[in-house]
Amino acid sequence: MKKIQANDPCWCKSGKPYCECHRDWDRKIDAFKRKFHKVPPRSIIKNEETLQGMRESSKINIACLDYVADNIKAGMTTEDIDKMVYETTTKMGGIPAPLNYEGFPKSVCTSLNNQVCHGIPSDKIVIEDGDIINVDCSTILNGYYSDSSRMFCIGDVAPEHKKLVDVAKECVELGLKQVKPWGHLGDVAQAIQDHAKANGYSVVREVGGHGIGLEFHETPFVSYVIKKGTGMVMAPGMVFTIEPMINEGRPDIFIDDSNGWTIYTDDDSYSAQWEIMVHVTEDGYEVMTY
Repeated sequence: MKKIQANDPCWCKSGKPYCECHRDWDRKIDAFKRKFHKVPPRSIIKNEETLQGMRESSKINIACLDYVADNIKAGMTTEDIDKMVYETTTKMGGIPAPLNYEGFPKSVCTSLNNQVCHGIPSDKIVIEDGDIINVDCSTILNGYYSDSSRMFCIGDVAPEHKKLVDVAKECVELGLKQVKPWGHLGDVAQAIQDHAKANGYSVVREVGGHGIGLEFHETPFVSYVIKKGTGMVMAPGMVFTIEPMINEGRPDIFIDDSNGWTIYTDDDSYSAQWEIMVHVTEDGYEVMTY
């Protein structure tokens, strides 16, 4: 590959000269490589045009979850939530990213109680008083993706389940505080693990966060069971999700054979998850969805 020169257009397609854009970034990446750290490929680094497209997509994603928050209640079905998300997304000009993604049949994931993630909305599943439910919304707008999820406590939720929901949110918040340019994804994971374990909970190992941008799921896979100082370097321009799945009991899970999607806790304990989408900046982070 021809070596890029100082005044050549930068590889990130920002339109700026390389020397004013990513030359110093490349030097830092090379320094990490020499120390055998895992570094992000250039292909996942977003320029300002891409980031702005993702911000516009994120507005729809947030609006969907806000609408669900205002309307979710006992007695409705998870299919009702799917309709809310589909209608809100399409009215705002977007496309629900889960719909027909690798065969997924609905516009949103709705995961109740002992369901860890990827619950499929149905007119046969009625939300009941005392349930906890994760609504995971993902949006495409003009080719740009966004993704986030929230937990909802329905009516009179048992204190132990309310605590699980609260601690899962705290895990995300503590993980977010560890997002710093040139830190490691393991820094985020360690903060999440430590808080979950301190409260007697476990962290799902097999499912985690992901890079996102021009595709739904990009590099890296974001694990929450690795150690501080390990994992991919968090370089400015990366965008990924923080979405640990926190189990009341053991971390073991299984996939529902009947649909090939819905993941449950192996011991039937409750599970909770919040998800945000984060952009690593030159001096910290930008929360793009919540």
